[in-house]
Amino acid sequence: MSEVIFHEWQNRSLDDALYECRELFEDTTFPTVKRWRERGGKVVGHFQVAFPEEIVHAAGMLPFKVRGAPIEAVQSDSRFGSYLCSILKTSLELALSDAVTLEMFVTHPICDAARNLAAVWGRNVSYPCQILYLPQNPNSPHSVIYLRGEYDRLKRSIEQISGEIITNSALQNSIAVFNENRRLIRELYEIKKKTPWLVSADEAYVLVALAGLIPREEHNQLLRTLLPRIRARGSRTQDKVRVVFEGGFCEQPPLDLIRAIARSCYVVDDDLLIGLRWLLEDVPLEGEPLRNLAEAYLEKSSYSPVQHDLRKPKEEMLLARMRNSRAEAAIITAAKMCEPGLEEQVAYTRALDQAGIPYFVGEFEENMTSFDSMEIQLETFVENILFS
Repeated sequence: MSEVIFHEWQNRSLDDALYECRELFEDTTFPTVKRWRERGGKVVGHFQVAFPEEIVHAAGMLPFKVRGAPIEAVQSDSRFGSYLCSILKTSLELALSDAVTLEMFVTHPICDAARNLAAVWGRNVSYPCQILYLPQNPNSPHSVIYLRGEYDRLKRSIEQISGEIITNSALQNSIAVFNENRRLIRELYEIKKKTPWLVSADEAYVLVALAGLIPREEHNQLLRTLLPRIRARGSRTQDKVRVVFEGGFCEQPPLDLIRAIARSCYVVDDDLLIGLRWLLEDVPLEGEPLRNLAEAYLEKSSYSPVQHDLRKPKEEMLLARMRNSRAEAAIITAAKMCEPGLEEQVAYTRALDQAGIPYFVGEFEENMTSFDSMEIQLETFVENILFS
């Protein structure tokens, strides 16, 4: 499908293009997904965190990242228990309210709440809902074989829905497209690390998030066009503390919260939307594509509270992230009711205490609207670092 579905940013100045990107990101009617469907395209929704979007792309379908939304869970609230994170409810609300229409929904058992998500969706929608079982023990020598089998099962299900046979050639082409996308996102994060005054945390976040809303070829073109303009910005450095934001691996904080943090700090690295940046290196184009994708998930990937890999202790990975970005402090957050995130807070703060690194602990919910108290506390935290 060659016709562009997100064109508003084209032929605009950098600031106007970033404005259009933000408008699309904040539009909970998901106009680009609707345009894709109006032109005959099919959509596969996938829940947080990591997902092999290349398989969906190779079938000519749009992979749509289901990451909730700042909306009220009017219909979905009755489908879940009270003490669950918001993202489960708002994600289903998007389906029940017809904000998005899918051909298939795939989730992962990343926590006790999410392991039942496919069953809940399946009782309330007419299209197939599946669980992609990622390896529970990534350190097992059999985990690559197991995950390759899961990817093959997913591929066969997608072929039935799309009506297209997914060839190795199509998969290799998709891997090449996504390799370029990951390279461009890494380039954006290098700008954040080295010259954070050129791109604010909220601008960078929106640019990454659009990958889950538009075809990846379009996202590549967007980044190829805007990144050189961002590098050429005349912005001046400010006296801000360099921080790492940790805790946005699944449910996402409101954009206004990220913007509020950016007013006080330079966010030089983070785990926001980590699934879109999960693979840290190119996936090889030679060899069997599904096995290459499985090996990359296990061997060339970032870290997250939802993957229990003994080779990637979370505390050490956080400290390495801080060293690599030359961060002076950390913002350790978790979504309300998020058990994996809240559990990791304990380990993170202990490691930061031992390393003598200052940190700010917070909590968020995707539909929160008031940030005054948090912003005052954060400003006090920053001032203590700057003037200590």
